Amino acid sequence: MATASSLFLASSPISTAPRNRAGPGSAASCPSSARPSLRLRQRPAPAVAAAVQAEHQPAVAAAPKPPALPFRVGHGFDLHRLEPDLPLIIGGINIPHDRGCEAHSDGDVLLHCVVDAILGALGLPDIGQIFPDSDPRWKGADSSVFMREAVKLMQEAGYELGNLDATLILQKPKISPFKETIRANLCDLLGADPSVVNLKAKTHEKVDSLGENRSIAAHTVVLLMRK
Repeated sequence: MATASSLFLASSPISTAPRNRAGPGSAASCPSSARPSLRLRQRPAPAVAAAVQAEHQPAVAAAPKPPALPFRVGHGFDLHRLEPDLPLIIGGINIPHDRGCEAHSDGDVLLHCVVDAILGALGLPDIGQIFPDSDPRWKGADSSVFMREAVKLMQEAGYELGNLDATLILQKPKISPFKETIRANLCDLLGADPSVVNLKAKTHEKVDSLGENRSIAAHTVVLLMRK
């Protein structure tokens, strides 16, 4: 199991572009007639791993070493409000849409959900405790940073991914044209074979904020196997 120090990230700030709202005529708007184009977000340098201040996560420092179980199961859930003229990032992919997630980081609901599932399986605090939104270093941060740290913790604890099943819940846009690109990037971040990573997408039948295109949510279940 990783020590508390392995959860800390470098004190130098992450270089991320501000998530500015776009004006009516800017490139961020996506007319319905425009052909969707996918853009893989540029990943932060590998050097981004070593020290979030200990005072931000007392629960992490005090976390007991988990028993060496043959397998562990974790569940993750995340939800973000959708607002106009923000980028919609899902699984590290910029999806063309007229709304995006309002969040402290890049608002990637899928990666946040997967991180929480892995941390939960390991018996560790959730993503909000390890990467608090009160820390300005995570403002607009690329969520692949959080994913890589979760995978590192999994490996240091002596586990590998058995399989992962994730479900996106959103009314718009349709995810089917982008699903395989998202899944491929998720596999890359996890270092996993595509055969053990499953991704589904559901609408919310126009019910509540999810069905009214005012929010987006995701559920993830992971099985970790002892190496």
